[in-house]
Amino acid sequence: MSQDIHGKTYHATVILIITLTTTFAGSLMQTTMATAMPALMKAFQISFSTAQQATTWFLLVNGAVVPLSAYLAIKFPTKWLLLGLDVLLLAGMLISYAAPSATNGWWLFIAGRIMAAAAFGILLPLMQTIIATIFPPKQMAVAMGLSGLVVGLAPALGPILSGWILSRNHRLFGLLISHSWRNIFLVPIILVACMLILAIFQMKDVLPNRAVPRDFTSLSLSLVGFSSLLLGLTNVATVGWWNIPAVLVPGISGLLLICVFIHRQLRLDIPFLNVRVFLNKAFTLPTVLVVLVMMAMYGVEMMLPTYLQNILGLTPFQSGLTLLGGALFMGGLSPVSGFLFNRVGVRRLALFGFSLLTLGTLPFAFITTTTSARLIGIIYALRLIGIALVMMPLTISAMNAFPQSMAAHASTANNMARQLGASVAVALLSSVTQNIISQHMPTGQLKVTNPVAYAGQTLAASMAGFRVSFCIGLVFAVVGLGVAWFLKPKGEN
Repeated sequence: MSQDIHGKTYHATVILIITLTTTFAGSLMQTTMATAMPALMKAFQISFSTAQQATTWFLLVNGAVVPLSAYLAIKFPTKWLLLGLDVLLLAGMLISYAAPSATNGWWLFIAGRIMAAAAFGILLPLMQTIIATIFPPKQMAVAMGLSGLVVGLAPALGPILSGWILSRNHRLFGLLISHSWRNIFLVPIILVACMLILAIFQMKDVLPNRAVPRDFTSLSLSLVGFSSLLLGLTNVATVGWWNIPAVLVPGISGLLLICVFIHRQLRLDIPFLNVRVFLNKAFTLPTVLVVLVMMAMYGVEMMLPTYLQNILGLTPFQSGLTLLGGALFMGGLSPVSGFLFNRVGVRRLALFGFSLLTLGTLPFAFITTTTSARLIGIIYALRLIGIALVMMPLTISAMNAFPQSMAAHASTANNMARQLGASVAVALLSSVTQNIISQHMPTGQLKVTNPVAYAGQTLAASMAGFRVSFCIGLVFAVVGLGVAWFLKPKGEN
């Protein structure tokens, strides 16, 4: 047993269960929306573009609040901070769950998503900071590997869970679970509520606190700058890169504000977010590789469900089951990757993992309209094995570049880079794929004169777009493999 900052004893394993389960529930809730879009459109009587706001607003707020994590972790007691985030996350999910099914209830649903996103955006880096603090280095690697369940397994299970719930009514332990969209929130709500009760009695103040000045200028620059940049990147998918009001204005203004924010942090004696962590090569190199992993992952995962459903004709639930094997491999290997990190070091794991990721991504560049779903599941699993072997070891390596007193800043900076990298990847893939599909689409006249030919050419246009997206993911994997050679072998400082 260990002691918190007040000298009270605590069980590190219990703290890990509380933080891991809460963050897992938040990640699960985040990713259930993809398969719930048709149900939301019908329930709230809204268009597809309006329904997408459930995801757009979540990602915007989630990314904007990440830089706050270090400040909050240092300023407020760990127990009360976690309890506050649990309450905010639970309240947000309950508001979305209870939103009336009518057009005027949609904004109440969105308000709940925004509250949940604000809590989850802070929870993920806070979880990593707590793990880096309460465990010694060798145990920390395995514990951090377990946090890969949040990054890898929960996002894969989310669409499967919602697809299963929405497919039909179910009976579980004698209880009837209807196929209502509301029930996709039940599992995350139950998990967070249980962890909230457990945290009241078992959570301790494990992170050291110190007086931090109220820096409203940095807070404003961070929130407005990152949210503006993310808003611009999000709009790329619908209006393209060169739309002035929707992309260029928020994107450029966001970049300028972030530059002002960074300049201010470098001048402050006690920075809001210590951006000097990026001057440490031992931190920056693994963080860059984490960003490349995220980009390579999105290169396939973003388009693959659409390919399975629109090209191969699978239902959302069937497409989720096709990808489940890979998700389970990733979840099972994440804790093992922490153990392997202690044995062989980050360089060997990164080289082997990126090699598997590259080999698993290469076949996607050659898939056709007749590729079997079973083959897709196998090569997808190979990709996720590679990702599982590199994602958390790289994060551990980045965190190990600093003492525990810097864990909050290192974790926040690492997650901030990961979030921006994911946003850039989504914007790039969405715009390039849509442009390719548009260039290859047949004319509307052909739909009248020869519907069969029109359908065939439309299918070919979609395949061209998917292949380009998969090739971009392959490029990110190859670049990551090259950068991984610059990591130092185990034992070198």
